[in-house]
Amino acid sequence: MQDTFSRAVEAARSTLGLTLFPTQIRCAQALLEGRIVEMQTGEGKTLAAMPAAAVLAQDGHGVHVLTANDYLAQRDAEWMGPAYRHLGLRAAWIRQSSTEQERREAYAADITYLAATEAGFDHLRDCRALTRAERVQRTLHAALIDEADSILIDEARIPLVLAGETAGVAERATQAARAVQRLQPHLHFTLNTVQPDVQLTDLGLHEIERSLGNIYDNLPLLTAVYHAIHARYLLARDSDYLVQDGRVIPVDEFKGRLAQERRWPAGIHAALEEKEGLAIRDPGRVLSSITLQNYVLQYQHLSGMTGTAVTQALEFRSLYELDLETLPTHRPMIRQDLPDRLFETKAAKLQAVVEEIHRLHASGRPVLVGTDSVEASEQLSAALAGLPHQVLNARHEATEASLIARAGQRGAVTVSTNMAGRGVDILLGEGVPALGGLHVIGTSRHASRRIDHQLRGRAGRQGDPGSSQFFVSLEDDLVRRFREDGEPIRTVADIGMLQRRAEGQHLDARLFLDKYERVLEGQRHAVLAQRDSLIDAPEHLGRLAAVDEAWACYLEEIAELKTGFAWLNLGGRDPLSEYLRTIDHLFTSLWDQVELEAGNDEPARRGATWTYLTTDQPFGTGMERIMKGLARKAKSRQLWG
Repeated sequence: MQDTFSRAVEAARSTLGLTLFPTQIRCAQALLEGRIVEMQTGEGKTLAAMPAAAVLAQDGHGVHVLTANDYLAQRDAEWMGPAYRHLGLRAAWIRQSSTEQERREAYAADITYLAATEAGFDHLRDCRALTRAERVQRTLHAALIDEADSILIDEARIPLVLAGETAGVAERATQAARAVQRLQPHLHFTLNTVQPDVQLTDLGLHEIERSLGNIYDNLPLLTAVYHAIHARYLLARDSDYLVQDGRVIPVDEFKGRLAQERRWPAGIHAALEEKEGLAIRDPGRVLSSITLQNYVLQYQHLSGMTGTAVTQALEFRSLYELDLETLPTHRPMIRQDLPDRLFETKAAKLQAVVEEIHRLHASGRPVLVGTDSVEASEQLSAALAGLPHQVLNARHEATEASLIARAGQRGAVTVSTNMAGRGVDILLGEGVPALGGLHVIGTSRHASRRIDHQLRGRAGRQGDPGSSQFFVSLEDDLVRRFREDGEPIRTVADIGMLQRRAEGQHLDARLFLDKYERVLEGQRHAVLAQRDSLIDAPEHLGRLAAVDEAWACYLEEIAELKTGFAWLNLGGRDPLSEYLRTIDHLFTSLWDQVELEAGNDEPARRGATWTYLTTDQPFGTGMERIMKGLARKAKSRQLWG
């Protein structure tokens, strides 16, 4: 191992002309030890991962370097390729458009670079293969995760979905949208923007039943009503999603990028398409699903690196059994992080940000401004009319890397959603260091300090001069969502307290959901073990198909169960215990269904499938509202006859 490691370090020098710093060498060693490494932005994580990947690839089982997107996967594989070849190893990469055969060949390489979501989707497809030869992946041996905080924390709970054909969603979305048009906020329903959540009033229930009849005889249609309200009043165009080429495309709240392959849960996505007057696309029946968290936990060796991890150390340990190691910068950090500026209103804050940008631009210093949404970036851009500047947001992500790379040139002004260009270095132009380097302005505080640190880390890379400052207001989303009733928020310290509260609530939610999902993941592995005992045996083909069909039906039942489960405690029962007891019973029934389906002599039929990500939802976004409505139904009848 040590010999391969030393040879890999030398290969970087001889083929790439790059000498690893002591901190990069220690990063590679920590990756081999199975740790999460916090290494500051711009310190060379891509190069640091190469010796670790080379060592792990020596046993011939293959190594996956999981990245945030296709661009980084291709860039890093091609960049590190000569060093791997010098060691007798082959590196390959996969992108969303890669064919099945291209994927199979890439996974056969010693080191494969790809987006984590692509690896997860391939795993789901492989889990439904009828023969081993159909699979594209090998054993999940080792994974090195770049941008580990993004993949293992921010996106960890997002379900990856393999879908097949179904029907009925579009018709229900259209009916519900027409009925909801007659409803008035506060009178017919209430909104909770913190959760977010919608609740029909008794008057609202009566109005819906006037339009749609006895809604409780058609629970899918009632769910569609809630989805229609949610889409109309809680999801905003140009903030939560964009409309491009006749499609609704979510915006990733952490990265500020378009999530091209992601959907909201079927009903909400259909409701958004109806809201925007678009053709409603059939989301399909869920055939199989897995979260990124559960996918990566299947690797025998798991480690990762990121610029911001220390605030999530407990979560890395609790969910992944990964310890955190923080490395110093290679050169002293000389960036100046200025105190936040606090304003009463968003309007006053915007004016101050514009004035600060003009002041800095007049001095020649480059300025990078981070916003929390596409809408905010365009609002700021309009306020900067007459001042030359670039806008980086989800609308133009194809040119993102080249634009962010030029953000350090003299006089450059770049307005960007917070995480745009992550993984791309900003190089300072000639004469810029003498002016003080790049100045970063944050236009709000995010609910996660890590996102703020990532933005701030754009300046002062590798010993460069630079500075940063955040502008916040008492009307910002962080204050609105996490301030408790009547709580005084007057100082920057109060804003910091709200950030810590938000992080705590999000961690509690993730740990809570993990308790429920661990059992389901164990059941998934039991089903896969049964499939493996049958695969490659032609006489067991009517049974393999039966297992797949039973599992898809089981997932439908679990989805219904999850959405209403929070209300079991209203009957004095413990939700977790009741949930576990219920899914154990359902799982037993699954095998009964397999036996029944396996007796069918018809050949297995496999329709078209497709993949997408759905947004993560805590329990209780659909059925729980229905159950609350059912509890009030009798009262409503008495009031309205």
